[in-house]
Amino acid sequence: MKRLLLWLIVLSLLAISAVAAWLYSFANSALPLPQTPFEFSVRPGSSLKGVSRQLAETGLLPDSQTLWLVGRLTDSTAIQAGTYRLDKPASPLELLQKLRDGDVVPIMLTFVEGITFAEMRRQLENTKDIKVVLRGLSDAEVLSRVGATEKHPEGLFFPDTYRFAAGISDLELLKKSYQAMQKKLADAWAQRDAGLPYTSPYQALIMASIIEKETGRADERPLIGSVFTNRLKIPMRLQTDPTVIYGMGKGYDGNIRKRDLTTDTPYNTYTRDGLPPTPIAMPGWGSLQAAVKPAQSDKLYFVARGDGSHYFSRSLDEHNRAVAKYQLGR
Repeated sequence: MKRLLLWLIVLSLLAISAVAAWLYSFANSALPLPQTPFEFSVRPGSSLKGVSRQLAETGLLPDSQTLWLVGRLTDSTAIQAGTYRLDKPASPLELLQKLRDGDVVPIMLTFVEGITFAEMRRQLENTKDIKVVLRGLSDAEVLSRVGATEKHPEGLFFPDTYRFAAGISDLELLKKSYQAMQKKLADAWAQRDAGLPYTSPYQALIMASIIEKETGRADERPLIGSVFTNRLKIPMRLQTDPTVIYGMGKGYDGNIRKRDLTTDTPYNTYTRDGLPPTPIAMPGWGSLQAAVKPAQSDKLYFVARGDGSHYFSRSLDEHNRAVAKYQLGR
């Protein structure tokens, strides 16, 4: 009886050793990919057992239990949601490490320089990998959720490419964008030239948004900034069409007419002195720099040449001749 018991113990130990050796080999052996690259998504709240079952169904794992067992033995059952990519075969231990660390495929969303806050909100709502929690809220409510102290949202969010994992909320992304603009604006303001015709970072932000809407050429932004700062110093009205268009709101149909230039709104810089009350778009870093470090020039006017560039003039007579040449074809 004792001999039988001893044999049973030995056989059990051998079986355990064999299983342990197999698990060790499995845990460290590269898993052949069903396809290259291989991608799979883990939903928020998923368990390692559920993901193991999912990966077995795709053909990555030989069964639905072994990865979960390795995870239990290595204390690696906590996993993060997101989309994962394997570009080459990986061992179960490497796979568990990715799941534990949340080494997900980043999703990218680009806010283009010059867009408005309304356009930004629509873009967030139409991006499938973003959880929308702000739909239906007013701009004031959104600003409160973001933690902004300003009363108007325009210009407060930095246009950039943001990388994130699937499932992030529109609120989280707006917070990132708001904080980025706060830092960029502070950095730009710290570099400002002396003698600027505005006295606060917010006023510089307003100017930057006008520069952003006036030109898409990086090399022209400092000179555009120079024209507008020169006008403010005289003083002379800014007379810039993008502010008029912004003030027209939904009434803008793609054309700006003489009556639009004479209809007074808080944003009509043909009828009102100084800067408009708020930014009119989301300016990028180049426009922020142009607002605080404009070119040194005596230019007061500019007109589009029709090729994306502008002709800059010092006097009204010169400007009128440029308008006749580039706009009227005379």
